[in-house]
Amino acid sequence: MNVLIVGATGYLGRFLCAEYTRRGNHVTALVRDSGRAGGLADVLIEAEVTRPETLIGVMDSVDLVVSALGITRQTDGLGYREVDFQANLNLLREAEAAGVKRFAYVHVLNADAMAGVPLVDAKTAFVNALQASNMPATVIAPTGYFSDMGEILVMAQRGRVWLFGQGTQRLNPIHGADLAVAIADATEEGRGWIEVGGPDVMTQDEIASAAFAALGTAPRITHLPDALRRAVLAVLPFLPRRMSGPARFFLTALGMDMVAPRFGTRRLTDHFATLAAETVHQPDGAGS
Repeated sequence: MNVLIVGATGYLGRFLCAEYTRRGNHVTALVRDSGRAGGLADVLIEAEVTRPETLIGVMDSVDLVVSALGITRQTDGLGYREVDFQANLNLLREAEAAGVKRFAYVHVLNADAMAGVPLVDAKTAFVNALQASNMPATVIAPTGYFSDMGEILVMAQRGRVWLFGQGTQRLNPIHGADLAVAIADATEEGRGWIEVGGPDVMTQDEIASAAFAALGTAPRITHLPDALRRAVLAVLPFLPRRMSGPARFFLTALGMDMVAPRFGTRRLTDHFATLAAETVHQPDGAGS
């Protein structure tokens, strides 16, 4: 099968390329800069997904498109509407024209409960367009990535983890490699929608404690009033988009449980231990 991975140089995209290759597929990675994508796939194609004219012909003979395309840190002036919605819509329209057999898209868990958050609204708008299309589709809604949990370890390294509320909100984030397996399984099975998380459901307090345990230090966790989180959310829409966009998503997600069916074998505690060991073995100053 010919598989096109979009967003291939991101955290999840690299695992997707590896997993679909492992299963014997011919993998093409659609990237903005091939210099950052060495060894990712059988074929690298450079294109600007925000410019549909650059996509013409790139999906000829492609059977499956998997898009993990989206903004996590806004750095080039583009917004969620331009990338998470319109760029993915450009991909979908080209896939339709090329006769692609299936389009898979990585969404976010609990999107309905996060309506009004620009990142989520843009993703939801694309999902609506995808489901309105005649294109067979798979939508994947993960809880969150291990890479996001690294911020907790960074706070622990600085001596204290700050949490909003009582730290009792529950989540089961998933490693990118496990999520790639779940996505490949879902597309092979022709599933329309899956919600997926990692094998361990933990409270925010338990995740913070696990970070300190990986560092071998006593937990120092401070709970801030949840009213402060809500107050910050009320102010964020008035701040520049580059600053407010990611914060509005993460602060909203922190206020709810993010739990989905458990999948995979990679544990967050082991991930923290690996990150902590890598930090210890870095040359002086490398981790600053």
